[in-house]
Amino acid sequence: MTTTQTHRLAVPGADLVYDVRGPLPPTGGRRALLLIGQPMTAEGFGALAPHLTDRTVITYDPRGLGRSTRSDGRSDQTPQQQSADLHLLIEALDAGPVDVFASSGGAVTALELVATHPDDVVTLVAHEPPINAVLPDAAAAERARNAFYEAYQANGFGAGMAAFIAMTSWQGEFTDAYFAQPAPDPAMVGLPTEDDGSRDDPLLSNSSWAITDYRPDAAVLTAASSRIVIAVGAESTGTYTARTALGTAALLGQEAVVFPSHHGGFLGDEHGYAGKPAEFAARLREVLDAD
Repeated sequence: MTTTQTHRLAVPGADLVYDVRGPLPPTGGRRALLLIGQPMTAEGFGALAPHLTDRTVITYDPRGLGRSTRSDGRSDQTPQQQSADLHLLIEALDAGPVDVFASSGGAVTALELVATHPDDVVTLVAHEPPINAVLPDAAAAERARNAFYEAYQANGFGAGMAAFIAMTSWQGEFTDAYFAQPAPDPAMVGLPTEDDGSRDDPLLSNSSWAITDYRPDAAVLTAASSRIVIAVGAESTGTYTARTALGTAALLGQEAVVFPSHHGGFLGDEHGYAGKPAEFAARLREVLDAD
């Protein structure tokens, strides 16, 4: 079993906690592999990392989430700030440029990292980045996002998460039929119906809106020295994040590469997503080794 070492890195306005599985510098001629998500913490990669023992794997908690604290007086999570943090983290590893697997909001952050610090990244696999600007129905997608935020503000976590699930499972563009639906019942998807009064969830509040509002610069990204691979889940077809993945790939003049399972396909059953982490890791290894 690969030993995991946990470290803390002080950066401007935050202390970042990160985990290293394997030796630094890496051995065997393979680059270190950084796994990132947003607003997910390192814990979310607990099922995937054990299938990548041929690599030194680094995971981290973004500032203000999980074990990482922040002292900058802010609560928003922006791709620009997170990419600056990751640049400092990669420098601290002192292992040369890395490969990156980035999922969801983490994929947006990783695109910004490539745009601003291309020498940090050799290959980026960006899995289903949720970017509204690449959609033909971008305004409607923003309206759908606002709806789950409003449900959260009005009635708490269960209502907000139920509305979020309705948005992310909807097939195709957000039409009048989508907005005509009644508010989803949290109990029907196993969510709490009582409001605990909190309004600081990083997913359901507006603290991560800068992620979905991000506008990638196609010219900068396609000119970067980093190899960018946009990935989409085989079971995600038609959903919001599959459509944003395809739209991002088209913006960069490429076709999305298909990965097993769905948006959370690298997660284990303990997270309730019933992903396929072993198959996912095999596909990731195949894509990384093709550079």
